[in-house]
Parts: sequence; structure tokens; C-alpha cells
Amino acid sequence: MDLGLKDRVYVVTGGSRGLGFASARALVADGAKVVLVARDEKNVADAAAELGPDAVGLAADNADPATAERAVAAARAHFGRLDGVLISVGGPAPGTAADNTDEQWRSAFDSVFMGAVRLARTAAAELGEGGVIGFVLSASVHEPIPGLTISNGLRPGLAGFAKSLATELGPRGIRVVGLLPARIDTDRVRELDALSGDASATRTGHESRIPLRRYGTPEEFGNAAAFLLSPAASYLTGIMLPVDGGARHGF
Repeated sequence: MDLGLKDRVYVVTGGSRGLGFASARALVADGAKVVLVARDEKNVADAAAELGPDAVGLAADNADPATAERAVAAARAHFGRLDGVLISVGGPAPGTAADNTDEQWRSAFDSVFMGAVRLARTAAAELGEGGVIGFVLSASVHEPIPGLTISNGLRPGLAGFAKSLATELGPRGIRVVGLLPARIDTDRVRELDALSGDASATRTGHESRIPLRRYGTPEEFGNAAAFLLSPAASYLTGIMLPVDGGARHGF
């Protein structure tokens, strides 16, 4: 199936590793060009080099109010257009309501929440018909995840923002979509599993509750993201797609 991605241009934040990088790889593999955004200059440069000439890296922090404009400008400067953005950031600090500090909440809000809002608003002003704004959120949009209180507080709010944005931008032919990963085999998930003191047992327990009986791979997530961002998904907007092996049992 041709997704229609050839020569389309996307900004992907959190693009040097994990789900962001996996999504960028899938986009480039199907003919798109990407601007990878991440905080560490060397890591993002290395990630772009790994993807080849259809990728460039931009060292920037989602929490910085200037990042959104810089990312959009980089897409236009390097590739002459912008067709969409995928907003992915590293997960906020784990912890309980009693444990997480005000500073952890503020830092996560600036990066995870306001950084996403700013990039979405900036992209919305630049995109034309057929453009798309994607959010990498979390299964916590539907059900809180124990030990991830900050994520539980912020991700559902971003989902609500995305749904509102989909309604507002729909008349202009711009789509807004969300992806809700659960147990995808990334460094972040492995670190969370290790917090239990027995990562292997924790993983086995999670896998036993997933209908497919395994964690997803970053490549599987990236393929789902590439499809939702592509013209092949042109009548999908306002949706929140669980990428979770069937772990969510509700409709």
C-alpha cells in the first residue's frame, strides 16, 4: 500500500530516540523527509545521520518557547515545505501524588504540555489543507497508570486539547490525531519496569495482561504513526489510537 508520503515533510520532536525516532524512521522509509528535534545536539545529529539525507537534526528543547518557530522554520529552510508534525517528548518523572515535587510538575508541564500546545498552534498557522498534527500521548489518557502521577495528570489534558483542535482545524482540511502507546519496548519502559526491583517479573506480569502476550516494538509503533500522519489516513481526525496489543479493553 502506498501511504502517499513521498516528499512530504514532517517535524518530529523527541526524534533522537524511542518512539519519536521509530516514527521518523518509518516516515523516511516510505519517502518522507523529517526534521528531528531533540535536546542533545550530538544525539539528534547522529539520529539524523542514521536516517540519511532526508533527515536533519535540530537541537532544541520543547520547553523553550522559541522551539516551535525554529522547528517550522527548519522544515521550510531545509525542505521547502511543511506537511505535518508529530509531537513526542520523554515521559515525565515517575512518582506518586505524595512524592512528586512542584518543580517536577512545573518542568513536565512546560515540556510535555505547553511545548506540545505551542508546536501544535505554530504548525496549525503554517499548514494547509492535507496537513496533520499528531500527538504521542499515553494509555494514561484512558486509565491512570500506577506510579506515573504526573503523566496521568497531563496526558488526558493534551488529549482534550487535541480533540478541540481537531474540531477547530477540520474546516481547513487539517487533521489532528493522537497515539496512545502502552507497553512498547523502549528504554523508558524498561526503566519503569526496573523501578519494581525485578524488571523481568514486572514485564512478565504486564505481558500476561496483554492479549497479544508481548510488548510492542518501536517499529510497530512507528508504522502506526506513519500511517496516521499519511494521506492514506485522510478521513481520520480527532481520534486517539491505542497502540497497546489490545491492553485497553474498552471501546
